[in-house]
Amino acid sequence: MNLLTQRLFIILSIWAVLMLSGLMFSHDAQATQENYQFTTEQQRKDFKRLTKELRCPMCQNQNIADSDAMIAHDMRRKVYQLVSEGNDHDQVIDFMKQRYGDFVYYQPPVNNSTIWLWILPFSVLLIGGWILFKRRPEITPSDTQAEADLLAKADEMLEKDK
Repeated sequence: MNLLTQRLFIILSIWAVLMLSGLMFSHDAQATQENYQFTTEQQRKDFKRLTKELRCPMCQNQNIADSDAMIAHDMRRKVYQLVSEGNDHDQVIDFMKQRYGDFVYYQPPVNNSTIWLWILPFSVLLIGGWILFKRRPEITPSDTQAEADLLAKADEMLEKDK
């Protein structure tokens, strides 16, 4: 073999080893899917419900059941642990809110910092309705008389054209 073919053989061998090791590591990555074992069907239902109700702190508007972020994986494991220990729905939600803040729960509580979320939409509707009502032109009797005169004049013009 000449020098060029030896170098080509070495390069191809290194490339093949790297590709095979990449395949081995990708297989391990796929094998890390979470399979949780529950003792009762109610625990499984609670786990699914909780993971749909809790928001991933890293993702925008994605629950932890659908998120692939590392923090979502950690949160799912913690929910599994809490449900397996016998905690009910409210206890798990309280734990997660205490650890990650109110943002983690899709249904924000009514308190001093979130009251505007509840009041603002109704306030905008009421103020908008009041503005529309006030801007409405008022009909006075003289306006109705002028309108009646215009209609009579239009009728006369139509009669003349016949």
